[in-house]
Amino acid sequence: MSPTQIAVLVLLLPLASAAAIALLLRRRGAVAAWLSTGAAGVVAALSFVLLFDGGREFPASWEWLRFGDFAVSLGFKFDDLAALMLFVVSFVGFLIHVFSLGYMHDDGAKARFFGGLSIFMFSMLGIVLADNLFMIFIFWELVGFSSWLLINHYHEKQSAADASKKAFIVNRVGDFGFLLGIILCYWTYGTVDLTELGELTAGGVKAVSVAIPLLLFCGALGKSAQMPLHVWLPDAMEGPTPVSALIHAATMVAAGIYMLCRVEFLMVPEALQAIACVGTVTALYAALCAIVQNDIKKVLAYSTLSQLGYMVAAFGLGSMVLVSPDAFIGTEPLRKVIPWGVAAAMFHLTTHAFFKALMFLGSGSVIHGCHHEQDIFKMGGLAKKMPITFWTFTIGVLAIIGFPLLAGFFSKDAILYLAFEKNKAIFAVLALTAVLTSFYMVRLWKITFLGEARSDHAKHAHESGLTMTLPLILLASLSIIGGYHFIFGKLGGSIADMVPHPHGSMHITMIVISLVVMTVGAGAALLFYKPAATDALEAKSPAAFNGLVALKESFDKVYDYYVAKVQQRFAMLINFLEQIFLAGLIIRGCAGLVGLIGMGARALHTGSLHAYVYWFLLGAAVLWAFAAGSS
Repeated sequence: MSPTQIAVLVLLLPLASAAAIALLLRRRGAVAAWLSTGAAGVVAALSFVLLFDGGREFPASWEWLRFGDFAVSLGFKFDDLAALMLFVVSFVGFLIHVFSLGYMHDDGAKARFFGGLSIFMFSMLGIVLADNLFMIFIFWELVGFSSWLLINHYHEKQSAADASKKAFIVNRVGDFGFLLGIILCYWTYGTVDLTELGELTAGGVKAVSVAIPLLLFCGALGKSAQMPLHVWLPDAMEGPTPVSALIHAATMVAAGIYMLCRVEFLMVPEALQAIACVGTVTALYAALCAIVQNDIKKVLAYSTLSQLGYMVAAFGLGSMVLVSPDAFIGTEPLRKVIPWGVAAAMFHLTTHAFFKALMFLGSGSVIHGCHHEQDIFKMGGLAKKMPITFWTFTIGVLAIIGFPLLAGFFSKDAILYLAFEKNKAIFAVLALTAVLTSFYMVRLWKITFLGEARSDHAKHAHESGLTMTLPLILLASLSIIGGYHFIFGKLGGSIADMVPHPHGSMHITMIVISLVVMTVGAGAALLFYKPAATDALEAKSPAAFNGLVALKESFDKVYDYYVAKVQQRFAMLINFLEQIFLAGLIIRGCAGLVGLIGMGARALHTGSLHAYVYWFLLGAAVLWAFAAGSS
């Protein structure tokens, strides 16, 4: 098969799986689960073929809709950036499917769950392979729909229903800005094709204003949960744990980062500065919130927010480029640029997908083994009862805190070095965030796994089955080796060559800084927290604890106030005006007027020939007067 045919199969197999489940297998959960997982496995295999044997930059585009001169096309753009993201989505997605076979084994709505996974995979793969902004937006919205469907899996719970609606609405706010950015881009350049836009900017045509990149960034604010549109992500933990791993750790939230890297050539310095600041603030805020969480999944959710902030900050900071003189448009050389920020952000996106998916699935294994208990202060003693989960989760924790030679050490070190070179203030904030990351992750690890069991659920915990532990082992392996150049270079190609790495004395300096921030944070957590049934910070410093809780709740209170006092009242006003003017005066008024005219017309039908003659003569006179006046 040609690379184009393989790409079509990669895209359409999950859609076919979702359609078959929806139409034929809604009451056959086991068959639906294996069909969805099998489709994900084939997608992963075909993706490997594309990655290593299919070549890059193969052209494929089909016109879908046309309105005059305006056309919407569906096509593929497969370069190093798409190849790297394709590996993350397909391989990590497949492992999460396998894990779900065990985790969702007894779920009565298993068919709906796996159908949702398949439609989500189809949507994400569409974003990865899209060659223009309109196609990205189409699949962008499909991702929003499938996310709502999966978060709302336990729809009988009010909290899950509320969380799914919150995620859907908040993302639509960002998506509206994203759509405006796409429209303005088309208005300015006459195209939204990514290749054509790249050629225009390479030829010296720059963005006319900061509006285009900032409006496009609105899409990333929603999907990648950056402040102030971050509030949906922690609540989305109401969905099943595999959903948290797939959507909120490895793929969906990474779509915003991927989209920014796709449109990097449209960025201007003012937009990049704003993006870097937003990412930095989000990273610090989320790390502070994670310290006071007691739900194992919500700790990981705020950790995800913080790490996404790292990626956004890296994208905004990077501007140094690699010029490839061997690329041409006709006879003219084309400058292919791969900024440091793109390389650093995608490097951390990839390693983060490995160790964060590992920890989310590890938390799912813990929750499953503890009979769906999620409070870490009601766990303890799980290291002996769940050894595979314990050791793989430990590797994930070590990777995210930057333990030497693990994947997170290399990718986080690249971002810190980039910040050190570009902006010392942002570097200081990101270094503090790294300290906090070590602190709250070691807190989570120690309270969850060490000490004695603190509840009946923990006392009767058991290790998960093979379908759940095998993905943990594979992801733990990638969390160890995924940061090495010989691995990342195979996946990312030229992107790997532009990952910022310090040299000489700076290399030693950055290693020392990384080790110091990791040791300070981890050491403080090991000394401060004991495996107990209460939070040591709340007991020893209630003011600090309550302050961090208030910080976490502040945005929710603002949003709740806005919804209740502004949005709801505005909706009530609109409803009132609709009832009075639209439904009342216009619709009912017009209906009443037509009714009166009808009653009058019926009154003219008297059955008397003399009356009809008079009306005829009156009509003739009126017609004569009108004709004479118009002449």
